[in-house]
Amino acid sequence: MGTQSTDILLEAGTNELEIVEFYLEEEPKESADVEANQEDQALGNGHKPSRKGYYGVNVAKVLEIIRMPKVTEMPEVSHPSVLGAFNLRSRIIPLLDLSIWLKKKRVENEPPKVIVTEFNQVTSAFMVSGVTRIHRISWEDVEAPNKYVSALSSDSITGVVKFEDRIVFILDLERIVSELNPAMRLQFDDNFVLDGFSGYKALIADDSPLIREMIRDMLGQAGFQVEKTTNGRECWDRLLEIKKRAQDEERPITDYVQVLVSDIEMPMMDGHHLCRRVKEDPVLRSLPVILFSSLITDKLRHRGETVGADDQISKPEITQLARRAAALIEDRKAQAR
Repeated sequence: MGTQSTDILLEAGTNELEIVEFYLEEEPKESADVEANQEDQALGNGHKPSRKGYYGVNVAKVLEIIRMPKVTEMPEVSHPSVLGAFNLRSRIIPLLDLSIWLKKKRVENEPPKVIVTEFNQVTSAFMVSGVTRIHRISWEDVEAPNKYVSALSSDSITGVVKFEDRIVFILDLERIVSELNPAMRLQFDDNFVLDGFSGYKALIADDSPLIREMIRDMLGQAGFQVEKTTNGRECWDRLLEIKKRAQDEERPITDYVQVLVSDIEMPMMDGHHLCRRVKEDPVLRSLPVILFSSLITDKLRHRGETVGADDQISKPEITQLARRAAALIEDRKAQAR
């Protein structure tokens, strides 16, 4: 199998996503798993007893899927899951063994595959046992992981998709990469203050508790009052409550909230769909919307423009968030005069 490229086919704002499903062959933990593999041994096919764990990643983050390349060790690597780096068309890309990161004992019954990704302006690669197919699903079918799943996966699972014959776990690759590379962790200046914007009200939607708190702290230091929601559906329901109050009191929506900051990848309703709903609503459409996501790239920026986002900021640009939010609010106020 040669190099495989992936194409982004989905129209923005449909609340759908495409995931690349892949699997890790692991050593069986239970006797039932061993019995299920005895047939392979009896047939003499050379396969070691194993069980498959199924995982997924958003197609929008995948550049290509390749065979296992020649890997060069990297000096001063702090985590055993980092196997080294390889050269792909003059780009040096670090390679991580997902099975080691997830604390699985991988069984190699066939040559592994490598998924090359790009997000947060960084290119990385992940070694897996094999790739199955691409699924198109609704974000409504993606469940948030419960505490048990999170504990088993070191908080590396961001969503759960249940098919008839198996469960696919959506991996939080951003968290994995940032944990391995402290320089990539989102940071902001503790002394950062924006004068003159005290009292502005921001509504944020993000399924990551860490990012929610970071946005709250960043905007809070700039003088914003911040209300948090955990996904697009919850945020939309809150906006409808605010809209009803504004209509009952015969006041503009911006008297209650001045800017919406939303992630894109979220269970139940994604940020693109949320933005489209806001911009199609005759009352809410005046509310500035900022998409704040690892998927804000030159390749994908047009999707946010399609749904009417007023601004799009990648997560490494978090220090610009408060200033650009304030600029949008000031621009709206100037237009209303």
